[in-house]
Amino acid sequence: MTTRRSYAGRDTAGRVVTGIGALFALIEVIYILLLLFGANQGNGFFTFIRSLAVPLALFFPGLFNPGNYDLHVILDYGLAAVFWLVITGIIARIIGR
Repeated sequence: MTTRRSYAGRDTAGRVVTGIGALFALIEVIYILLLLFGANQGNGFFTFIRSLAVPLALFFPGLFNPGNYDLHVILDYGLAAVFWLVITGIIARIIGR
């Protein structure tokens, strides 16, 4: 019985880690959409999302400079979103073992 519980606990921990990664990626995607659709940067929601998305982007902003603003935004924050999904997926698999 304890063996089954420990596996269930690992599975739950893996799901939590995966959920956190998905949340981080979602924040990045929302920020991308707000920038691409020209949201009002003085709006409180935009400011809140920016305050979360910019630190979560880590070292990705400025990594590539394609010359096109839309592509620049997608690369900067899209790569960060993919990074969070991949890293948390790896961590969740390690926890699940």
